Amino acid sequence: MSALPPVVDQQTWRAALDDLRAREKAATRELDAIAAQRRRLPMVRMPDYTLIGADGAVSLADVFDGRSQLIVYNHMWTDGEEWQCPGCTGFTSQFTRLEFLDSYDARFVIVTNGPISEALAYKARVGNAMDWYSSSDSTFGADVEAGPGEGFGVNVFLRDGDGYVYRTWHTNGRGTEQLSHSFALIDVLPWGRQEEWQDSPDGWPQRPTYSGWAGSADIARAYGESPTLHT
Repeated sequence: MSALPPVVDQQTWRAALDDLRAREKAATRELDAIAAQRRRLPMVRMPDYTLIGADGAVSLADVFDGRSQLIVYNHMWTDGEEWQCPGCTGFTSQFTRLEFLDSYDARFVIVTNGPISEALAYKARVGNAMDWYSSSDSTFGADVEAGPGEGFGVNVFLRDGDGYVYRTWHTNGRGTEQLSHSFALIDVLPWGRQEEWQDSPDGWPQRPTYSGWAGSADIARAYGESPTLHT
């Protein structure tokens, strides 16, 4: 059996928890300060890109669908592949309820560099609930640091009353974790993510990074439209 935390009395446990809680509260206050700084970031005006949606060509401004704010997840893509990036597939599969953004005058969509026909087929295959767009006929992906072969990222945009679009924020890599609930849930478990890079006590279960993640075929098996999958 894997190592276990030491067993102590209630008073000792509460003291250790209170000590940790002080650090957690400090981290929360720091995140609030970071968010305040984010709200004060300048922005840069974007060209009038044309993307492709399920119904054909659409301007970047029209992707807002009447809202003023837009979050874009740039999904990694390799043309012609049956299964795309498992990290992107798993990350975006979390977002099954996005209607709450309506009250904040905002929308959250996926943009990929792949052909829209392949993108929509993949969306159905893995049961993704988000709205997908393709930037295959524009430089949009490359211009927001997520071009072909460059990886994934999150970009946030603002549309003003004149229809101009501005880029306000960007992150990639582990910066996208702040949008995810899955890591937050795993991180409060006694053994955490169980990945070998993490600082854990001796004897804690650990395995290669990513090895515990669901693959794209696993996501499709759980949520997709087809009961028959090629693995």
